[in-house]
Amino acid sequence: MHYLDHAATTDLRPEAAEEWLRVARLTGNASSTHGAGQQARRILEESRERLAAVLECDPPEVVLTSGGTESVNLAVQGLWRSRIAPADAVVLPDAEHHATLDTAAALAAEGARVLPVPVDAVGRIPVDRFAAAVAAGGVAVATALVANNEVGTVNDAAALAHAAAGAGVPLHLDAVAALGHLPVSFHGWRGDAPAGAGLVALSVAGHKIGAPVGTGALVVARTARLAALLHGGAQQRGLRAGTQDVAGAAALAVAAERAESDRSAESARLGVLRDRLVAGILGSIPDARLLGDGDPLGRLPGNAHLLFPGAPSESLLFLLDRAGISASAGSACQAGVAEPSHVVQALGRSEAEARSVIRFSLGRTSTDADVDAVLAVIGDAYARASGR
Repeated sequence: MHYLDHAATTDLRPEAAEEWLRVARLTGNASSTHGAGQQARRILEESRERLAAVLECDPPEVVLTSGGTESVNLAVQGLWRSRIAPADAVVLPDAEHHATLDTAAALAAEGARVLPVPVDAVGRIPVDRFAAAVAAGGVAVATALVANNEVGTVNDAAALAHAAAGAGVPLHLDAVAALGHLPVSFHGWRGDAPAGAGLVALSVAGHKIGAPVGTGALVVARTARLAALLHGGAQQRGLRAGTQDVAGAAALAVAAERAESDRSAESARLGVLRDRLVAGILGSIPDARLLGDGDPLGRLPGNAHLLFPGAPSESLLFLLDRAGISASAGSACQAGVAEPSHVVQALGRSEAEARSVIRFSLGRTSTDADVDAVLAVIGDAYARASGR
């Protein structure tokens, strides 16, 4: 099998699996005061410190979660629910992940005003439009992707954070797709923002970087006003009640450290593979179009998101799968739902075009053989899917 869907989930790193097994064999609740509990607490806090070093924040600011969706919900809902009246608006760029879009929709049902921010033709959030939205007045929370999970376009996180700070608005950044591929710096992006404003929350997920599924974190600034979604204990600054997953935290810390230490070399390697894949597809299918930023430095290194006019995504994916190639039509959170990509439409493309896209995403185990496999079959697959 040739796996080119690393943006959906990537391979479990052996060292993360080993660390999970080692810690999972230990008995002890990290909230208990006896020796076994304190051993668990020590491992938990050491893991939090290691994560904080990667994310460039303070260890107490790391709230461990079950993954990106929970982190996004805790951030956006928590900031909105802790708002000071009459602020009630959510600033929401058009091409966000469904975890954010659906959270905002749920808040809208409770009375939140959603202020959309159109993205440009490559899927980037224009800083001037974002700044105007957060300065509109009555904004309770703003949110934005560090890098788009579908088309791979990278946003100017520092500039977005600066705009939110200038408007006195708390900002959540979704770094799920960015971690391991781009530098992530919570304190660097936050800068000298006033208390409770600017960047106050940042989401990451473990399974995107080789940690077990079900691990993740939300960085929450010490000065942030954030309402908890779970109740029943005072763990993690009272922001997430419940017995903490010590083994998951340890595995996440190991994966994050390794992803960061390998990031520069791995990004360069993946960029070469991606460029060869894109060039080969465009060379064999003149009608195909690369979506997202055409500048390699402006998109995630392993992302190749292409439009295949006239070829339904479902048909192409079926033909690729029969050839032993795994890819996707967009976010895995929408798998099985026959609807056009909202991200592609946010770029100004038609509904028909949004139903004819494929995302190839490369990762740690990707090789030239994976690229060769795609290039060997994509022309025939396109001809069959499009009826040409």
